[in-house]
Amino acid sequence: MTAAQAMASPAQEGTDEHHKVVIIGGGNAGISVAARLMRKLKGLDVAVIDPSDKHYYQPLWTLVGGGVVKKQATERSEASVIPKGVAWIRDSVAEICPEENAVLTGSRKRIGYDYLVVAPGIQVNWGKVEGLEQALGKNGVCSNYSYDLVDKTWEFINGFQGGTALFTHPATPIKCGGAPQKIAYLADDTFRKKGLRDKATILFRSGQPSIFAVEKYAKTLRAVVERKGIDAKFRESLVAVDGEAQEATFENLDTKERTVIHYDLLHVVPPMSAPDFIRSGPLANADGWVDVDRDTLQHVRYPNVFSLGDASSLPTSKTGAAIRKQAPVLVKNLVAAILGRPLEGKYDGYTACPLVTGYGKLVMAEFDYNNEPRETFPFDQSKERWTMYQVKARLLPKLYWWGILKGRA
Repeated sequence: MTAAQAMASPAQEGTDEHHKVVIIGGGNAGISVAARLMRKLKGLDVAVIDPSDKHYYQPLWTLVGGGVVKKQATERSEASVIPKGVAWIRDSVAEICPEENAVLTGSRKRIGYDYLVVAPGIQVNWGKVEGLEQALGKNGVCSNYSYDLVDKTWEFINGFQGGTALFTHPATPIKCGGAPQKIAYLADDTFRKKGLRDKATILFRSGQPSIFAVEKYAKTLRAVVERKGIDAKFRESLVAVDGEAQEATFENLDTKERTVIHYDLLHVVPPMSAPDFIRSGPLANADGWVDVDRDTLQHVRYPNVFSLGDASSLPTSKTGAAIRKQAPVLVKNLVAAILGRPLEGKYDGYTACPLVTGYGKLVMAEFDYNNEPRETFPFDQSKERWTMYQVKARLLPKLYWWGILKGRA
């Protein structure tokens, strides 16, 4: 089969429109894949389905919440990142029908495809914590996981005058697994600069079993927690917030015992999951994630479906750095499938988590499926370093906008 024959996309009966490749999601994963596909196969018929008119570089939201960056610097128009030649379907997805090679949109349009890439990102479930939605943005309750609220984090940290500052991490998988603790470290630094640290009790409550999954980096983070005098407890899941009383209720995941903590500042990271249309659909595994082969990123039951990023079942951290390594593998295998060739791309689970431990300090954690370090630089990356902080704050945003989203990096 020639490339021209492979890229042909005949109309499909019973659909409103049809494309050779349909990509669900216009975030990091979807745009990266679209850009790489257009570079690999010139003239390929590709469409991206995404309702958002804005595109965000979310890794910088920690530094927005820490008062370093203005949130507007993390925002671009979605139109500006759609690769040239790619059709943009500005709609949500209601249902995927893989037996019929079709996607049903929120406006009830039926989009046909020959190949499907599923990259809708993760769903932030604010409503899973009782009272949280009503409490957000008021009485010290904030979160770096919302563009609308992220500047409230700095407002409340900067305005803190003493008392209990409480930071949470849910029991579910989340995007950027280090973010819940990063903002606690920046808050500690801020309180110290203001001479308020002796008036502050900093608590970190996590539904996870430990501070970090990779021991090399966890050792450093435990020392950071001890140095900063942070009271950290694990297997404690936030279940309710009373915004008026400024009380947070936690449930111990082992004993089911509940504890109520009064707070003056509460930074919440809510539970997360794959989007509802994935969890309730035929592409999901038992845990609700898109069920793909961990090496090839091809769906285990539908060979013309691929997935990457936060909604996929890939057993690694849900970070932009992981997507950067997943996208080339997926595109290599998708192009092979289109051309009728064997799938030879293999993803080894590489991910990275730039762990901010204070202003000007960062641990650059890089590891693979086996939680073994996979470090880029010729020094011990488990050490807190000013240089690595500069990489996160200055280099990575440029790499994202001008490299990753363009299919160049």
